[in-house]
Amino acid sequence: MRSNWYLVMLFAVFMLVLAACGSGEENEEAETEGETANEENAEEADNEDSQEVNLYTSRHYDTDDALYDQFTEETGIEVNVISGNADELIERLEREGENTEGDVFITSDAGRLHRAKEADLLQSVESDVLHENIPENFRDTDNQWFGLTKRARVIVYHPDRVSEEELSTYEALADEEWEGRVLVRPADNIYNQSLVASLISINGTEETSAWAEGLVNNFARTPKGGDRDQAKALAAGEGDVAIMNTYYIGKMLNSAEEEEVNVAEQLEIFFPNQETTGTHVNVSGAGVTANAPNPENAVKLIEFLSSEEVQDEFSEANYEYPVNPNVEPAELLQSWGDFEEQDIDLTQLGENNTQALMLMNEAGWQ
Repeated sequence: MRSNWYLVMLFAVFMLVLAACGSGEENEEAETEGETANEENAEEADNEDSQEVNLYTSRHYDTDDALYDQFTEETGIEVNVISGNADELIERLEREGENTEGDVFITSDAGRLHRAKEADLLQSVESDVLHENIPENFRDTDNQWFGLTKRARVIVYHPDRVSEEELSTYEALADEEWEGRVLVRPADNIYNQSLVASLISINGTEETSAWAEGLVNNFARTPKGGDRDQAKALAAGEGDVAIMNTYYIGKMLNSAEEEEVNVAEQLEIFFPNQETTGTHVNVSGAGVTANAPNPENAVKLIEFLSSEEVQDEFSEANYEYPVNPNVEPAELLQSWGDFEEQDIDLTQLGENNTQALMLMNEAGWQ
């Protein structure tokens, strides 16, 4: 009787131990399942967070905003646009450092893009799409920035006071015959700095320095205002020729302001240096920021902007030349004729910027 009681007790203890083990395994399985669920939820949250790209841009065109909306429709990636002055955006990226929200930096002029690169604000990008869509001379040698649109810096003239046969090169504008006749923006304008930088690459420092001095002697007035202001001064008879970017003439011809249309219709465009070194061409372009929180989306956006469809839209709506060689310029741009471009790597515009600004200051270019 006693032995039977002993066996019953042993069996009860065994069942308790077995139940405890089972409960532990169930708890462990439940914890594992909980951890897996948490990881999946976190991954889903990350994926949701990554469906955006933060753009710092100094471009301010309605066309661009419409293209960002199109990108969102096609990819599901929301484009958050932060607009501002190019130099201010560069300073913001420097200030934010590793904590920046910026993924893509877009601005006009290779000189500014180089400035961002030199400040270690951009990162190298490997993209077969970008290499196919953008020629080598319109992208950074280290793949840190990529040109998106081209602008030609040309001579604009009033045909009542200047004949096309009188025009030839940028260099010739420093000749005595143009004394008191040349209109141009101030020296602090990056477009002019890059023009001078290009001439340093082509003609050397000494010759470019002498040219800058001659050009300053021929200014019709102290440089002021933007490219549109040079066109208005030209139409008003304050000067006979102006150095301008082509797309400003395109925008003025299609402006909602009657005055701008009237001014632009009076003027003609001349592409200089067609028998020598070609017309100076610059770009607006984009780069992925060094600390981009969404680098893959950043690359997707730049690839999208380099595509044939988008390049065509840039040209048709904003009168810029496409960088993608498979895209024809807009009809208005074609009406101005084909032209030879300077055959230089645009990286040199940034590399020569400091020297260019020094020469301009020494020449008295205000």
